[in-house]
Amino acid sequence: METHGHYFDQEPASNELEGSVELSLPDFSATFVTANNVFSWKKMDSGTKFLLLNVPTPGTPPRNALDLGCGYGPIAAVMEHRLPDTKVWGIDVNRRAIELAKSNTQNDKTVICTPDEVPKDVMFDLIWSNPPIRIGKKNLKNLLNIWLGRLNVSGSAYLVINKNLGADSVQKWLENESWVTNRLKSLKGYRLLEVKHHV
Repeated sequence: METHGHYFDQEPASNELEGSVELSLPDFSATFVTANNVFSWKKMDSGTKFLLLNVPTPGTPPRNALDLGCGYGPIAAVMEHRLPDTKVWGIDVNRRAIELAKSNTQNDKTVICTPDEVPKDVMFDLIWSNPPIRIGKKNLKNLLNIWLGRLNVSGSAYLVINKNLGADSVQKWLENESWVTNRLKSLKGYRLLEVKHHV
């Protein structure tokens, strides 16, 4: 193994090795600059691609949209392409990922930052996320509680989670936390979950 550390470390310890990843969707294609110690830096994560192929585009353009755990920025880049009038926020704890995501997104309105840098009064109409499951269940639940808590009443969150990594237990937990949670699609073990407020 040529790298040491995790994609959820704030400051990757190893020297940076650059890579690139292709993303090809029916409505968007790009080559992203990546680096080691960033999530899925050698090839496009199949869960991320599954989300981007299947997530519904909202009828009304959201004011603020969030890519939770943006990594090097593929979800944020597709968000800004599909939602040109929306302010897109991409957040991550990994400094290396943040710098890469800044270079991989195009729109002046897009903000890539750490979670602490999002102003407390910003609420989101839309969240897309391939959440960092490997941070552990307790940390994941804290993360989802914080950011789903900033979803506007009429907003929607879309999460992709692999069944083998606990998609069904996360869905059950969300329902127990009083979120309306629907499984929109399943493929090769991935679940696309839609999460909304009880209205």
